[in-house]
Amino acid sequence: MDRLKAMQVFVRIAEQGSLTRAADVLGSSLPAVVRTLAALEAHLGVRLFQRSTRRIALTEDGR
Repeated sequence: MDRLKAMQVFVRIAEQGSLTRAADVLGSSLPAVVRTLAALEAHLGVRLFQRSTRRIALTEDGR
């Protein structure tokens, strides 16, 4: 995993408030963004976003 790229993806998701919009801004696919976020969370051992089908929000660890 490219940690710098993963951190950039994390920042874009937080800024955009949406995985789909972050993927658009990054010029990447939604599955690639989701995989990158999952890899970053696994590497750090924390959950960075609370996700549901309609909403995404930073967790305490994500902040």
